[in-house]
Amino acid sequence: MRISRAFSALARATGLAWSGLVGSILIYTYVVTSLCLVPVGIGVLTTPHAMKVLRAYADRRRARALEWADIRIPSPYQPLPTRGGFVGQAERTQALLRDPATWRDIQWLLVDMVAGFFLAVLPSALVLYLPWGLVLAAGVWKPIVEAGGNVWFTFLPISDQNTADMAAVLGWVYAVLGVAFAPALLRADFRLARVLLRPTPQREMALRIEHLTETRHDAVDSSAAELRRIERDLHDGAQARLVAMGMSLGTVEALIEKDPAQAKRLLAAARADSAEALTELRDLVRGIHPPVLAERGLGDAVRALALRLPLPVETAVDLPGRAPEPIESAAYFAVSELLTNAVKHSGARLIRIDLYHADGMLRAAVSDDGHGGADVSGGTGLLGVERRLGAFDGVLAVSSPPGGPTLVTIEIPCALTAAAG
Repeated sequence: MRISRAFSALARATGLAWSGLVGSILIYTYVVTSLCLVPVGIGVLTTPHAMKVLRAYADRRRARALEWADIRIPSPYQPLPTRGGFVGQAERTQALLRDPATWRDIQWLLVDMVAGFFLAVLPSALVLYLPWGLVLAAGVWKPIVEAGGNVWFTFLPISDQNTADMAAVLGWVYAVLGVAFAPALLRADFRLARVLLRPTPQREMALRIEHLTETRHDAVDSSAAELRRIERDLHDGAQARLVAMGMSLGTVEALIEKDPAQAKRLLAAARADSAEALTELRDLVRGIHPPVLAERGLGDAVRALALRLPLPVETAVDLPGRAPEPIESAAYFAVSELLTNAVKHSGARLIRIDLYHADGMLRAAVSDDGHGGADVSGGTGLLGVERRLGAFDGVLAVSSPPGGPTLVTIEIPCALTAAAG
């Protein structure tokens, strides 16, 4: 697996090097030309489109950093005016020129076409020394040296067959180093991009405030919806059964002397209604906060969830302690919703749950071998999970290509307390 990942990183780095070089040069030329034309008016019309192209290009690099190297680069862009016409174009150009992210993106283009290209192309350049070393070992050096020329293999002068053979050996060393260090150099390229493509500290604070405001509203809305659900379930379920049981007992009171047999039948029906009402109340309480979650913790609660599913479920839990109760509850219901979605919509034959804590993050990954196609924007289930996690600065990541498999990962920052006993 490591070898395949290394070769995959080599191929990706090579493609990124050349596509990045060409793309950065073309987009930099387009953007700078457009900015230079702003004083004469033409740039007012072209700059919004040029910056749209640049931002799409930068967003694609952010997506690749997350997909290929697990490096998250938040988007720093401020919203732009939406007015139409020439006045709207002028307002958007003005907003773009005032946005620090505009100038940081332009700086990134310069860095990417130089330092970024070097980091990405270095692995393949090292690998290409191998065929050159083999060609020298095959005797290509002889006519050149006999004609009075000089042949070098990096730092090694080629003067006879022995040095040519050493070049072949050195070529193998370079090739192995290129493949071995390709993942690290690819990550270094993305880390270099993150320096300029991430938000400034001021913008990070603004985004943080916006996120907290949004998640606060979502938390309030979710709480109100949960209260309405509880009220509806009580009204339509246990409350209705208790009212019916009270009416039955009133009838029993009237019939107990006149028709004891009928009274016994009504008492039996009332007893059945009371049992069903108690069951519904227990289910309702379990839906608010499952007892196993409070008593045994998140790991055992998730295992209990898995046991109730109609599909085979593999569960791997590695939690050395307990998370805070609100976070445990949020993670539990998030996993519950993901499992429900997998059972209902994925067509899967096997589900796997991985629950662990690492790097200050509580992580849960739910994967299935279904037909894929899950999308956060495609329904209320995943969107509700994302909003629930947002109240705790948690994130939801979905990988579900058509044809499957589907992998949904949640992350919530938290610290664990030592498990009791």
